[in-house]
Amino acid sequence: MKIFLTVWFGQLVSRIGTAMTRFALLIWTYERAVEQGNPATAVALFGFFAFLPLILASPLAGVWIDRLPRRWIMLAADVAAGMMTLGLLALHIGGHLEIWHLYVAEFLTGVFEAFQAPAYTAASTLLVPREHYGRAGGLRALAQNGAQVLAPVLGGVALYTIGLAGVMLVDLATIGIAVVTLLLVRFPEARHQDHKPAAAPNSALWREMAFGFQYIWRRPGLAGLTFAFTGMNFIAALTYFSTLPAMILARSGGDQLALATVQGAMGLAGVAGAILMSLWGGPRRRVHGVLLGAAASFLLGDTLLGMGQSLPVWIVGAIFGSFFIPIIGACNDAIWQDQVDPGLQGRVFTAKNMWGQALAPLGYLLAGVLADGWLEPAMQPGAPYGSVFGWLVGVGPGAGIGLMMVGAAIAGATLCLGMYLFPAVRNVDTAKEETGAAISLNASAQPA
Repeated sequence: MKIFLTVWFGQLVSRIGTAMTRFALLIWTYERAVEQGNPATAVALFGFFAFLPLILASPLAGVWIDRLPRRWIMLAADVAAGMMTLGLLALHIGGHLEIWHLYVAEFLTGVFEAFQAPAYTAASTLLVPREHYGRAGGLRALAQNGAQVLAPVLGGVALYTIGLAGVMLVDLATIGIAVVTLLLVRFPEARHQDHKPAAAPNSALWREMAFGFQYIWRRPGLAGLTFAFTGMNFIAALTYFSTLPAMILARSGGDQLALATVQGAMGLAGVAGAILMSLWGGPRRRVHGVLLGAAASFLLGDTLLGMGQSLPVWIVGAIFGSFFIPIIGACNDAIWQDQVDPGLQGRVFTAKNMWGQALAPLGYLLAGVLADGWLEPAMQPGAPYGSVFGWLVGVGPGAGIGLMMVGAAIAGATLCLGMYLFPAVRNVDTAKEETGAAISLNASAQPA
């Protein structure tokens, strides 16, 4: 646990710096996109270019995560992220920074994340006892949501005191702390249960890239759970992860403090959920933490955010929407860590991530098109949809995105609860208990 907590602290500090930079760049982008008349599209494209690399790079990332020491994978990803921030800083100081540069940066960040995130989760399997997988997932979520709490406040203050260049310098310093913590520790080596190396160096690359998908496909429970996340991430990409900042800014008259307050509330609620998860460890049937938690997040969070027309309502919606997210993620991670042999987790986890995020880029693209090109104009005073749905979400700037959020809430909750109709998904976290060690032994025998 000492090694895990050391790494966790470095990643927490790094996430705070990165989130500060992202918040500052988001404000910078929105202000310029308003002049061009496409703020929702410009903000949504941030997510598109961040998620696209997860689709493209994940299979290759999984192979190298199982072949190479996972600590070095994390080190390389952190150093690469620092170099990218340094490049943006140079462009900004030289007066050449453009919005499309930020999209390139988001794409590169997604590539690094395709390696770093599953390596971090797989390494945690070797550092933490099985009974504490849920708590470790809660701590990882605590780092992510803690950064979300501090980033809007610190990023907003820093943007107006030390400027965008100063914010990026802080980001570089926090990345340096993460690199130092990784250099100070050593990870156990990942091996199969038969104690053979996790992946033979001369294995056919394409077979190793396909292995993770084959592993999931042969296990209906894991495959069904992955399909559920494919749908949930697509729906969330339409609104919660893409156009929510544009909606808050549009409905508040461009009030950056309102956006920072909502994002801060989201982060605080996420911290509360993460602390609960790290102390509690999650429900005994972890699938309930995933499906019921996601349904509650959609219904209680997205609905209030979409219907709300004032800061207090958005804050309540942000709290309900974010509180369950750490529980969802930690329970899902614990299911996979328990079901998959440590020596296979690089390939399987990256395949899971790629499969689960497959439609998210499409969601980000559709978000901007639906908002700027259709629903926002249709929800203006006197427009066709305004008279029909105005009682629900109001009319005027941001109302079209609000209507999208309410629709996404209904669709997301229906999907999550509907997954209980499939026994393989409903019983996914008991499959290993019922079949004993045969699952992991058979997994180790699969060709690499």
